[in-house]
Amino acid sequence: MENHQQQQQQQQQQQQQLNSLRSRFRRVCVFCGSSPGKSPNYQIAAIQLAQQLVERNIDLVYGGGSIGLMGLVSQAVYDGGRHVLGVIPKTLMPKEITGETVGEVQPVSGMHQRKAEMARQADAFIALPGFIAPAARHIIVSAPTAHELMSKLEEYEPKHTSKLSWEMEQQLGYATKLDIAR
Repeated sequence: MENHQQQQQQQQQQQQQLNSLRSRFRRVCVFCGSSPGKSPNYQIAAIQLAQQLVERNIDLVYGGGSIGLMGLVSQAVYDGGRHVLGVIPKTLMPKEITGETVGEVQPVSGMHQRKAEMARQADAFIALPGFIAPAARHIIVSAPTAHELMSKLEEYEPKHTSKLSWEMEQQLGYATKLDIAR
């Protein structure tokens, strides 16, 4: 009888752990490079992020390449059993896809359509180290580890102050506060 109770407690603990890793996100878009990065730490961060996505049952939307950090993230998420959607301009396919593709690849006509499709498909966005250019709008959530990043992202509440959506601002060509400050 005591052994049966211990088994039930273990099952309850396992279920609680599973529930704690369930995410409010179905798909996350990861921006990362088609090169391995200047530091091996970029590659480690890419793999750790992929592991967090798999553990939380989150599918991946990404730039579609099979090389560099894109290749590492997509392969690790795919190997973990999650759906992978690569969105890539047709002109970049010969350059960024080598060998077999990973998951589903959706060719688009250009970079604007790529970004729009990624935004349509994803619930949240993550930019890996080395990807964010100095002219980027702003960083919403940052953390030293993939686990902390995903935890912070789960708790994040958007505070977009503009009445226009980001996509509409881009189409209209509005300058951001960061651009104006220069």
